[in-house]
Amino acid sequence: MGITIRQATINDIVAMQDANLHNLPENYQLKYYMYHLLSWPQASFVATTYDGTDDIDDGGEDEKEEVEDKDGTKDEPKDEPKDEPKKEPKKEPKEEPKDGYNDDDKVDGWSKGDPAYISKGEKIIGYVLGKMEDDPEAQDKTPHGHITSLSVSKTYRRMGLAEKLMRQSLYAMCDEFGAKYVSLHVRKSNRAALHLYRDSLKFEVTSIEKSYYQDGEDAYAMRLDLKLENLLPSRAHGEIGDDFSQRLI
Repeated sequence: MGITIRQATINDIVAMQDANLHNLPENYQLKYYMYHLLSWPQASFVATTYDGTDDIDDGGEDEKEEVEDKDGTKDEPKDEPKDEPKKEPKKEPKEEPKDGYNDDDKVDGWSKGDPAYISKGEKIIGYVLGKMEDDPEAQDKTPHGHITSLSVSKTYRRMGLAEKLMRQSLYAMCDEFGAKYVSLHVRKSNRAALHLYRDSLKFEVTSIEKSYYQDGEDAYAMRLDLKLENLLPSRAHGEIGDDFSQRLI
């Protein structure tokens, strides 16, 4: 089961929102994801995995093949009795689905009703939502980016995915949009995220914003000056401990 990191598309926004709702306390409407992807399509990325269900062999064709004996002769099909009608099995009553979809909605392991899936066998397990700051009234006119949201599904944490997603977005902001630096906010209590941003990606804390989040928790405002040579994959920290092990931003 491989993991792919690629640029996010409009087709991904429902699965991205689903990942956000399952992993983060800060949630957004679909139109906010669309705003990011339409305005700065190169700045957001998703991590996907493929469950390989297309490779499943149902045995349908193999059962129809003729079988040859060792001497090369073919077995003749046996005649079935014609005077005995086949009995139809009794149909059991279907139980109500507990998770919003039933077994009839599943095709080779792909749950049609599961919003994490964006195509047959492919599901989103993480994303980074990035943008360029576009406030015309901002005092700082230096082109710079902002990380709006970052999420990795619990099952796939501590694999370095969060850092890889971040590096892709940071590189794109610098290369495609000429961003000189990028900013973000993180909860003061989120030590895992702080470790990623401060220790692995070298962000610096610029200030503490009181009661930044809806529940009243303070946020660290962080900033990273961008240089393309520092964002190359070869500069990645490379340790599994640099990923999220608890709630994200």
